[in-house]
Amino acid sequence: MDFKRARVTACKPLPRYRVWICFDDGLEGEVDLSNLVGKGVFEAWDSVEFFNQVRVDSKSDTLAWGDDIDLDPYVLRNKLQGK
Repeated sequence: MDFKRARVTACKPLPRYRVWICFDDGLEGEVDLSNLVGKGVFEAWDSVEFFNQVRVDSKSDTLAWGDDIDLDPYVLRNKLQGK
């Protein structure tokens, strides 16, 4: 059985704590992250300016903010696929 790593290749912040993301296999779409705002490390997102600094981390190939926040790429992929 082959294991394919989920890799985010591009992202763009959108209004209301949503992010457009693209995976290396071409899957792309918007993910709503508003349910995380204000919880634990996601308190940092209370600043929309900080949320808008989303980037693809070159080491983990997933969404990241600063040095302390990143998201599981498999969870993001499942959200895009409606799972």
